[in-house]
Amino acid sequence: MEEFNASIGFDCRLFRHDIRGSIAHAKVLVKAVILKEPEARRIINGLKEVEKEIASGKARLTPELEDIHMAVEALLTRKIGPLGGKLHTGRSRNDQVALDIRLYLKDEIFEILDLAHGLKRALVESAEANLDTVMPGYTHLQRAQPVLFAHHLLAYYEMLKRDTGRLLDCLERMDEMPLGAGALAGSPYALDREYAARLLGFSRVTDNSLDSVSDRDFAIEFLSAASILMMHLSRLSEEIILWSSQEFGFIELSDAFSTGSSIMPQKKNPDVAELARGKTGRVYGHLVSLLTTMKSLPLAYNKDMQEDKEPLFDTIDTVKTVLKVYAPMLRTMKVDRERMLRATGAGFLNATDAADYLVRKGLPFREAHEAAGRAVAYCIRNEKSLEELDSNEWKALSPLFKEDIKDAVSIRRSLNARKVYGGTAPDSVKKMLRLAKKELEKGAC
Repeated sequence: MEEFNASIGFDCRLFRHDIRGSIAHAKVLVKAVILKEPEARRIINGLKEVEKEIASGKARLTPELEDIHMAVEALLTRKIGPLGGKLHTGRSRNDQVALDIRLYLKDEIFEILDLAHGLKRALVESAEANLDTVMPGYTHLQRAQPVLFAHHLLAYYEMLKRDTGRLLDCLERMDEMPLGAGALAGSPYALDREYAARLLGFSRVTDNSLDSVSDRDFAIEFLSAASILMMHLSRLSEEIILWSSQEFGFIELSDAFSTGSSIMPQKKNPDVAELARGKTGRVYGHLVSLLTTMKSLPLAYNKDMQEDKEPLFDTIDTVKTVLKVYAPMLRTMKVDRERMLRATGAGFLNATDAADYLVRKGLPFREAHEAAGRAVAYCIRNEKSLEELDSNEWKALSPLFKEDIKDAVSIRRSLNARKVYGGTAPDSVKKMLRLAKKELEKGAC
């Protein structure tokens, strides 16, 4: 039963936050005239010694201690005697754990934001280094229209911007201090909860004691934001895996971020990208796990909620691990500009430009689309590209095609034409790069 009931094996990572909350609670008890100043000093000094002992591994955290809250209290009492038992006055493990998880998750989100900032910077740096690199843009994984590789990378920058925003939103709703809610009904002592919130760096206190101890929305919201972040990294991973294949050959990953085959000496496997893609499912699973745990719990605290920590902890570890390795992988990848450009020249990526040419001559787009389609079909039959057609061939397809059609369907002209805000024209992409660099200068948050 001890082994089944205990959470000390995984919630031990909360020890610093538990001690931080206990130090603040001791100060609140002094203000409530429950502890005397000398007693509080002894308790606080004892807690700091316990923190050092746990951090160094000197203190043994065994299953009979049940959880990190009981472990800290037991170690404190061994150190300073019965006075340690006074610390739990006016609080419950229910509001204590709600506080610890919030403190812990706040710290971890700031670290994740910092790592995401590093990845955003790597994307911008790679985009800036490849501002003149042209590649095929795809829909349905079929070559569609030419785009700048920098534009493609900046699409992922936009995704990470939204991820950052979601994490900051999550922090905003998490920034409530639950200590003082007791087991469920609130404390009978005159505890100054606002004072505790200031000591612990919260902007406000929770408004309802029942909700305070039974709320795990903030953890679920984080897992949701983390799942979306991992989905974005998985999409980028999929593209890196495709681009590094011999079939595409657009990029080459550094040996430091690839592995070889145990049997085939020629292989260079994109394991970092594959693992990031695979770990995305793990994070999704944790979100569903906690949603399922919470879906039918009556108020207030239930032991089921002990199952919140392992999904949360593993998600944090997974997201941080992927972000740490992703930025240096992008910074060290080599881009084959010529291969990308050759791929852009095949597949009639400029067919839409032929249609747009006719639209500018006054033809309705649907008719222009049909004429451009006839041009593509003609090229396929005659094994030519659109750029290789001469003036007579163009005019045979539509009398509206004039001598300047050859310039209109050039890849560079196609890129330059898409100068709408947010488009792939070089000037537009340069503008987006300048904005991105300004945003990065403001910092991770």
